[in-house]
This record gives sequence, C-alpha cells and structure tokens, in this order.
Amino acid sequence: MAGSRPTTSISQTSSANLFTSRLLLLLTLLPLTLAAFAFLLQWRGGLTDPITRWSPDHHEFPGMESTSGSIKDTVRNSGSGCTDLLGQSHSLSFPYFRDWKFGFGSDLKPKICITTSTSAGLEQTLPWIFYHKVMGVSTFFLFVEGKAASPTVSKVLETIPGVKVIYRTRELEEQQAKSRIWNETWLSSFFYKPCNYELFVKQSLNMEMAIVMAREAGMDWIIHLDTDELIHPAGAREYSLRQLLLDVPGNVDMVIFPNYESSVERDDIKEPFSEVSMFKKNYDHLPKDVYFGNYKEATRGNPNYFLTYGNGKSAARIQDHLRPNGAHRWHNYMKTPNEVKLDEAAVLHYTYPKFSDLTSRRDRCGCKPTKEDVKRCFMLEFDRAAFIIASTATEEEMLHWYRERIVWTDKALNLKLLRKGILTRIYAPMVIVQRLRETGVFTSVIASAQKVLSSVTNSSTAGVTSSSKIGHDGESKATARRVLQIPDNAAFSSAIPPLSPPGLEEVCKVLENIDEQELEVARKAVITVEMGHFDVQFHGALSRSLPKR
Repeated sequence: MAGSRPTTSISQTSSANLFTSRLLLLLTLLPLTLAAFAFLLQWRGGLTDPITRWSPDHHEFPGMESTSGSIKDTVRNSGSGCTDLLGQSHSLSFPYFRDWKFGFGSDLKPKICITTSTSAGLEQTLPWIFYHKVMGVSTFFLFVEGKAASPTVSKVLETIPGVKVIYRTRELEEQQAKSRIWNETWLSSFFYKPCNYELFVKQSLNMEMAIVMAREAGMDWIIHLDTDELIHPAGAREYSLRQLLLDVPGNVDMVIFPNYESSVERDDIKEPFSEVSMFKKNYDHLPKDVYFGNYKEATRGNPNYFLTYGNGKSAARIQDHLRPNGAHRWHNYMKTPNEVKLDEAAVLHYTYPKFSDLTSRRDRCGCKPTKEDVKRCFMLEFDRAAFIIASTATEEEMLHWYRERIVWTDKALNLKLLRKGILTRIYAPMVIVQRLRETGVFTSVIASAQKVLSSVTNSSTAGVTSSSKIGHDGESKATARRVLQIPDNAAFSSAIPPLSPPGLEEVCKVLENIDEQELEVARKAVITVEMGHFDVQFHGALSRSLPKR
C-alpha cells in the first residue's frame, strides 16, 4: 500500500501538465482562428458577387471603385480649365443616387426651387447647384451676368437638367422697368444708388420674375440664395431640405433660416465649400448670455459680430399675391405672412473665404475709396472697410489686413469659442461637395456640355428661359397680377435689407426701457468699458428682454 502512493502522485502530476498544455494550446489557437475568420469576412479577393455581376447599376461602396488608367488619361487630357478645381474623374460613382440627371418624378413633394442672381464662374456655381440637388432642390432659376453669362459658363449651365438660365438682356430690363415694384414704396429707398443698392434692387426684380416662373413650373416652395450660400438642413431626417419643408405645417407661409458665417482658418483657401468647416453661429441659435458674454472676443475688432449680414434667408410657399421683400425675405400683398424661424437649420454664408474676394468685390464697384462715398455704395460697415483697403493698400498690406480681420489663426481662441458654442464645426456640406468632386460629377457636366456644343452649332438658345416668356406684349405677369385689388394709396413696410446681428448698443436700449424690478436684476450684470467696446457678462439677466431677430 505504501509503495503505491508515489505512482499515484506521478500520474496526477502528469495529468495536470497535460491539461495545462492543452489549455495553452487552446488559448493560442483561439485568437489565431478568430483573426483568420475576420480576415475571411473582410477579404474582397477579387471575386465578383453573382448578384451584383448582373446588376444594371453596379454601384459600389465608397472606396471600392477602381480607377483605370484610361479614366486618368481622359481627365489629364481634358481641355477644360476647370478640371483641377472641379474634379479628378469622369466616373459618376457617387453612391447615393441612381443617376446624376436627377429626373425627379412628379410624385416627389414638395417641389423646391432656388433663384439667384450671379456673376460667378463654374468653379463656384457647379458645386452650389449639385449640393442643393442632393438636398432635394429640383429647379434653379439663374439670373446671370458677367462671367456667369459668358458662353463657356452659361452653355454648361444650360445643359444641367432643372436649371433655367435667364440673361440680363435689354428685353429683360425693359420688362422689369414695367414692374409694379417701381410704383410702390417698399423698395424705393434703394432705387438709383450704385453697387450693393443696385444689386439689391436687381435681386428683388429677379425674385419677382422667379415667382412667376415657379408657379408655371408647379413649384411648392421658393428660396432666394446667393452662390456663396448653402442650405444646412440640420434637424431634418436624412439631412434633406425636402423633408424639412414637408414637415412644415400647412398654415405657415414663410420659413426663416438664420445664417451662420464661415470662419476660415487659412488665407490660401481655393475651394471654400470643400475646405471650410468652422462657422460662427447666429444670434438666434445662441443663449443670450453666451452671445453677449463673448461678444468682444467673437468680434475680434471688426464692426459687428458678423462681418456682413445676420438676418438670414427665407423660403416662401408659392401662393397668390406673393412678392419679394428684399433679398432676405418674402411678403404678400394681401396678408402678413405666417412665418416660423428654424431652431437648427441654417444658411451657411461663406463670407470673404478667399483672399481674392477682396479685389473681386472692389472691381465690381466704381465708388471712390473714401469713408463718405462708400456709404452710398455699401450697406454694411465691413464691406465699406474692405472696399477701402482693397482700393488703397498694397498687396502685402491687404494680406495683413485679411489675416487680422478674417482669418481665425488663434487656435486657443478658436477652441474657447468652440467650447462656448459661438463657433461650431459643420462637416456635411464639405463631405458632400468633396465626394461630388472626387467622383467627377462636375467635370462630367463640362465634358457633356462640350460634346453637345461641338455637335450642335446653333445652340445659343437651347435650354434658356427667355425673358419673353414672362408676360405678353412686353407686360410683366408680375405687374398684371390682380393689381386692381391693391388701392392706389397702398403703403407697405420697407424692404428688409441685409442687417447686422444685434450689438451691445441694443443692450443699452433694453436697459433704458426695463422696469425697476428688471433693473435691479440688471445691476448684477458686469459691464466693462474697454477700448470702446463693452465686455458684457450676463448672469441670466435680461434674456427675455433682449431683441429677437
């Protein structure tokens, strides 16, 4: 009995060692097996899925498409000067739509159109158009002049489905000269003035014509945007402008989009829509204590919180008696429109995003670069200052001024204002435009237009909405719309011009008009005067008393 114990002990030790060895082997093989399984799951292997092999569309996920040498050669040999800016491929492989003809069916509601007055080239106009096509806009009324009216630009625009090009011809000007707007008072303060005032009147007259064309095309909503502005339908399902307007109650006539202003971080921006992601939020989308508490730092020595306007843009429901109310709003001859202001969606305004914008705006205006004369030409203080600098300074001085006033180079300040909510990052437009460019949508449009122009010699009027379609016998339909229902002595409130966001002087006006109880609360506010600016920090006071825009 005693002699059998060592044998039993040895066998137990051997069994334990065997179990340990097997356990280690299992632990070693398990991760290797999982790794091999994961590799098999993600392995593309060069095999074609039999389902997609016979698919007529053959859409691939982003990043899976192959770039053949022939496509590269085609792009490299393209004769268009816009190739570098507008894309690197002719392959239409953007995965979110079946085709880029955008043949929206009649069952898609609501039908949205955008109207604009522009002199921009293809490098700006094409990304602007196709971005808004992605958003759900089906029709564009482009009133073109300058570069936009040149044959190399306008003929490309005419070939895009849903785009109607209207030239500023003598015939158009004669029709607009008969508009009822000239006999009304709401726009009269802007008549017969140069530069921005002249543009403001042109925009209003063009908007009036666009309303007529929108009704004829069966549109439900109309929006006036400049080609340096993008709709940002935040809060809408699928990031869709159509879905956003579909959810608007039926009794709402006008939807206001507060504007955000681009905050460029470099002075060498070439493609603002695909290079800028930082924006300054609108007063309407900020708590009032945050807005006024960070006003000085957000302004950075400029005249106002925004460089230019701060009163947003709007969409109007197409209905009887609709008229423009300046470039930013719409109105109705027979009623006060029921309007709503969106809490999340906005218009992204790319303000002076390129250094060359200083000189290009200067070249479009013939005013004298003096403080008095620029008041006749520009409505906003920053535009006046920019015009004077661009007209009087050297290239080096202009660049220094541009970096100091427009470019956000202070990363610490940027981070602080991002944390406060004054600044925000918005990547969706950048990603969409980049993807459109990378997949060759823009260059394909140019190439298609060149083929059409080479095969059709007399195509100067193809795809153009002639101004003669608006009205008969030289009379504008806008003028003929139930004029007899409007009394001769009817007076309307003045058109809404581009307005700066509220400044600290408005806080002082509020302080003068509040009652004693609110004044006692207001005394808790810390107001510091420093270098002509107020540094205001509100501790929750006066938020309900501050003006709404």
